Amino acid sequence: MVRVITPARPPQPSPDGSPDASVARAAPEPRTVPDRRAALRSGVALAAGTLAAGCSATGVAAHPVAASRTSVPPSANPSAKPAAAPAPRRFPQQPAEITHGPRDRPRVALTFHGQGDPAVAKALLGEAEKAGARVTVLAVGSWLDEHPGIARRILDGGHDLGNHTLRHLDINAMSEADAEAEIRGCADRLRRLTGSIGTWFRPSRTPSASALVAGVARRVGYPHVLSYDVDSLDYTSPGAPAVTRQVIGKVRDGSVVSLHFGYADTVAALPAVLEELGRRGLRAVTTTELLN
Repeated sequence: MVRVITPARPPQPSPDGSPDASVARAAPEPRTVPDRRAALRSGVALAAGTLAAGCSATGVAAHPVAASRTSVPPSANPSAKPAAAPAPRRFPQQPAEITHGPRDRPRVALTFHGQGDPAVAKALLGEAEKAGARVTVLAVGSWLDEHPGIARRILDGGHDLGNHTLRHLDINAMSEADAEAEIRGCADRLRRLTGSIGTWFRPSRTPSASALVAGVARRVGYPHVLSYDVDSLDYTSPGAPAVTRQVIGKVRDGSVVSLHFGYADTVAALPAVLEELGRRGLRAVTTTELLN
């Protein structure tokens, strides 16, 4: 077993800009999940030093790092033309900005901001799939440029794939033209790689889109903005036990949880999160399934 120790980091500002948001220091490690957690820690070791920036409202990278050069292999049958990915849908019973699904069903949506080393992304996807869970990935366009194969890997696993802007900048602070360039830029990459602009749009560096940004997103083709009601705060690197406590302490029927691909704490926490969700009778599904 490879043991990875993530160095402690000071708390970062929360995505909603609250200056007093903080995360409790990690308590003793929860009960070990033997096989799954050991496998993930090996994945973390492969990805050490390549963690990506979280969605801080400041617009400054929480953990600036050099771009990863790890490649994702293409489809095993490159000559076969893959089916087009699902397109965005309008859910008439849902508001323009969705923060959660129905509260009368034991389902939750784990949503991941797609950026960082693809080895970490693949480890997280594999862990979810072993547990029978499906997730939603909001991909950054520049990340797809570096690792184009990851888009098909996400879809082939039965997960939702969506748009998290082209460069992951503070989109609410942009002009209408610049915001449209960010949203369309990522949509164009998704269409080229998958045949669809993706099923969801989530604004970058903010949990909620301004009226201007929401309007631009609709013009590009996204009927809804996908927000969340549970912030894991994993981008503050508080330690895996703290990430688990934050999610499990706030999640309930219909919750949409915000997580990130680019952090070792998220990898280490996911087995315990999935185990606790199962213990509480909550099933992790894609956002599309959550709202159906």
